[in-house]
Amino acid sequence: MRTDSSPGTLPAREHLPAGDAGTPVLDVVIPVYNEEKDLPPCVRRLHEHLARTFPYAFRVTIADNASTDTTPLVAARLAAEIPEVGTVRLEQKGRGRALRTVWSASDAPVLAYMDVDLSTDLNALLPLVAPLISGHSDLAIGSRLARASRVVRGPKREFISRAYNLILRGSLQARFSDAQCGFKAIRRDVAQVLLPLVEDTGWFFDTELLVLAERAGLRIHEVPVDWVDDPDSTVHIVRTATEDLKGVWRVGKALATGSLPLDRLTRPFGDDPRDRELTGVPHGLARQLVGFCVVGGLSTLFYLVLYSAFRQAAGPQTANALALLVSAVANTAANRRLTFGVRGRGGAVRHQAQGLVVFGIGLALTSGSLAALNAAGDSPAHSTELAVLIAANLAATVLRFLLFRAWVFPDRTDTGPAPTAPVPTAARPAPAPYAWPHQAPTHLHATETTTSATTPLRPACPHSTDPGDTR
Repeated sequence: MRTDSSPGTLPAREHLPAGDAGTPVLDVVIPVYNEEKDLPPCVRRLHEHLARTFPYAFRVTIADNASTDTTPLVAARLAAEIPEVGTVRLEQKGRGRALRTVWSASDAPVLAYMDVDLSTDLNALLPLVAPLISGHSDLAIGSRLARASRVVRGPKREFISRAYNLILRGSLQARFSDAQCGFKAIRRDVAQVLLPLVEDTGWFFDTELLVLAERAGLRIHEVPVDWVDDPDSTVHIVRTATEDLKGVWRVGKALATGSLPLDRLTRPFGDDPRDRELTGVPHGLARQLVGFCVVGGLSTLFYLVLYSAFRQAAGPQTANALALLVSAVANTAANRRLTFGVRGRGGAVRHQAQGLVVFGIGLALTSGSLAALNAAGDSPAHSTELAVLIAANLAATVLRFLLFRAWVFPDRTDTGPAPTAPVPTAARPAPAPYAWPHQAPTHLHATETTTSATTPLRPACPHSTDPGDTR
C-alpha cells in the first residue's frame, strides 16, 4: 500500500479522532443568493438540530453568492448571534464557486453542504457524515431516487431528475443514483485532491465532482432521504438543465480523450486493497485474465469469420495469414485499452509493432498446424481446418497472454516509485485554513481572478463594510 503524501495521493482512511471540544469536525456550508427571508429560520433550525444530535463539534458556514438584497447583513447578524455560525462573502455567483471557496479554506475534516430551503429531512445528516467520520467512505450523497426515500415533488421535477440521472448513467457510466440532491458531504483530504480538477462553478459542480471521484476509485456512500420540494425555489430549470448537459459533454470528452489525470485511475488514493502487495500474487492478474479471455474470445470469432471470407478467394495459408494479421491488430488494440488499461496514444505504435511479433509466433503455430494437416491427407474438410485452427489458436493464446503481460504491456509500477497524479496548471491552489474565533465568527470576503485562482479569505469585523461594495 502506498503511503506517500504527495499532492496526488490520499492517506489511508481512518476514523477521525474526537478531538477537542472546540475543534469542529463538521463544517456545513449553506450557499445562498438573495435569501434574506429563508436564511434565519434555516440556520437556527440547522444549528438547533446539530447541537441536539451531533456528537462532535461543528460549524455552519453561510456562503453568500453575491446577493443584492440584505442577505449579507442577515448572515452577519446570525454569525454574531450564534458562536458556531460563520459567513463568507463572494462577489461572484455560482454554487460550485461558493463550495470550492469554503471547502478549500475550511479546517474541518468533514465538509458538507445543504440547500437553504432544508428540503431534506435533517435526520439524514448524521447518517450522511458518519461513514466519512468512521473512515468507511470518501464522499456521501443524499438520494431522492433510492427505494427507501420518501419524496414529495411535482411530476415535472421528478421527470427531469430521473431523466438527467439516466443520461449520466448512459453517457458517463455513473453508478450513483442522484447527482442533483442538495445534500452532500466529503472528507477534506479527498476534497483537497479533487477540487482542483473540477472546472464547473455552477450547478454542475456536484455532478462533475462525483464523476471524477467515482472514476478515481473513491467510495461514495448513498443515504435515502425524505424530501419535500420547495415550491418557491428560484432555480431556473431549463437554464440549469442546459448547463448540465454542456457539462456532461465536456466531462465525457475529457474522459474519452484521457486528458484528466485520473490514472486508475490515479488511485494511489488511500488504502485500496488493489494497492497492497501480496507475496506470490502477480499484480492485477485475475482482472487481466478475465479481460484477455473476453477479448480473445471475440478476436477468435473475428478471426474465423475473416478466414472463412478470405478462404473463398485464396488458399488456406494465405487466408490464415491475412485473417491473423487483421485480427492481431484489433486484438492488440483491444487488449491495450481493456485488459492492461493503457490509455492515450503514447507508445501505441511500439505496442502494435510488438504485437506483430507476437502475431508472427501465432502465425508460425497456426501455419504449422495447417501444413501438418495437409500433409496428413489430401483436401481436408473445411470443418477440420477450423477445428485444427481453434486448437492451434488456444496454444497461441496462452503464449500471447504471457508475452503481452511480460513484454508488450509490463506492469511498470513494480519497477519503481508509482507516479503521482499531475495537477493541471490551471488548478486552483487551496488557501491556508482560516481561523474561526471562539466568539462571533468573522465576516469574510473572497473573490476569484480571471485565472481561477482563489484568493485567501481575509477576516473583517462582522459589521464592517467593504470599501468596494457600493450597496
